[in-house]
Amino acid sequence: MSSTLLEVTRSSHEEVERLERLVAKELTNDPTSSKDRLYQSHRVRFMLDQIINTSHKLVEIYEDKDNARKDEIAALGGHTAFGTNVFSAFYDRLKEIRDYHRRHPAVRAVDADEEYEQMFKEDPVLDFSGEEGFGRYLDLHEFYNRYINSKFGERMEYIAYLNVFSQPQLIPRKRKMTRQYREYITELLEYLIFFFERTEPLQDLDRIFTKVASEFEEQWTSGKVEGWENEGQENRHDFQASTIDLDYYTTVEELVEVGPEKLKEALAALGLKSGGTVQQRAERLFLTKNTPLEKLDKKHFAKSLRAPEQNGNADVPSRKQEDVKELALMEVKIRKLCELLQENIVRTKENAEKKQGMTYEELLQELEDEDTQADVESDDENETIYNPLKLPLGWDGKPIPYWLYKLHGLGQEFKCEICGNHIYWGRRAFERHFKEWRHQHGMRCLGIPNTKNFNEITSIQDAKELWEKIQARQGVHKWRPDLEEEYEDQEGNIYNKKTYTDLQRQGLI
Repeated sequence: MSSTLLEVTRSSHEEVERLERLVAKELTNDPTSSKDRLYQSHRVRFMLDQIINTSHKLVEIYEDKDNARKDEIAALGGHTAFGTNVFSAFYDRLKEIRDYHRRHPAVRAVDADEEYEQMFKEDPVLDFSGEEGFGRYLDLHEFYNRYINSKFGERMEYIAYLNVFSQPQLIPRKRKMTRQYREYITELLEYLIFFFERTEPLQDLDRIFTKVASEFEEQWTSGKVEGWENEGQENRHDFQASTIDLDYYTTVEELVEVGPEKLKEALAALGLKSGGTVQQRAERLFLTKNTPLEKLDKKHFAKSLRAPEQNGNADVPSRKQEDVKELALMEVKIRKLCELLQENIVRTKENAEKKQGMTYEELLQELEDEDTQADVESDDENETIYNPLKLPLGWDGKPIPYWLYKLHGLGQEFKCEICGNHIYWGRRAFERHFKEWRHQHGMRCLGIPNTKNFNEITSIQDAKELWEKIQARQGVHKWRPDLEEEYEDQEGNIYNKKTYTDLQRQGLI
């Protein structure tokens, strides 16, 4: 290796420059769809990783810990242990280079366009589930089921869960101190990281988390972490309150008088088993009076905790505090990732709401169209439509013909005050709007029935005046059923409704 170390250095520098040119060429392409944009990001990320790996190798070569590079440079000048021989050193070096290229035929000058086509002949393979819709949505159904079936979660719909999963600080602190919650929050963070790396490959997540961790340390020290306020101080206070000073007790019988609850709290604070009778708890706690915790038999400790390896009882609260601090940091990272993925979360909510109103057949069709939906986006979406006459757009998104514009009179403006001064273009749209929801809502607000009598009425004042006239006319010619409705008895006599009901009530007919 040492005989070709300089050649490896040269080829590595060439590799870095070539990849930089490929990155620049790739970024000059303007992707036409979200799918193409994602493919481009992953291709650039792949090249950047290659540049980083090659640069690390170059750093190792320049550090020259084994002096191999220094010896090879000296050999180029013909300086050996037997003296200086420039010509023999030159031909030996030439022979070594030829042998190196004979053994590595792939190391050759390659045209940039040729290599670009070879490297990106196929699109990168991206691992997205069907529910994720090629990176558009989050697939949180597994975490949703774990949340609603756990002690720390609550029963709710999936859409409601999408609003609360990004806010773990809202869960009561007592419910978080379980292994079930730790596993849930750990796996949720891993999924969000994995999803973010697949959808945003050019983002430097390590740098983001480094900044989050530094801010978290400051907030934790001052006790201002959201959801974990003053946690460190509370842990120390709880430990001191739970422990019992055994110097005041000389026998197990005296310790029994403390009570089962206090004995249980003291044992739990030390990481010892807290079950059994009062006598057993007192005996177990009394063992710690003259015996350090690390020398106690492991059978006295709870299964979830190991015996402390260092002297002193302070290891138990400190270990517990470190676990709580790690849990709080994971929650902060989840909130940060949800901020970065806010657009995806909003799309996930909209997609879930849409699917609630779909039939089984429509859901199957949606799954079939999921893979091709990203390909439908074309250049037309980003192109500026040439429309100097400001013509309305048709069903295909393009301006309608000018003759059709003139035929329907779409240049004519109609304004309706009842609709909130909404403007309708064209006579056809104006006549149709009297039966639409906007005009009907305006008429209901005025307390006027939307009948044919009010067609072509767009002024609020005109509508009120016409309604008053209609009411006045109905007052004169109004149908009065008690006087004008006719009833016939068994003998064929005709009465109005009022007379008929009075006679019937008196039993005369």
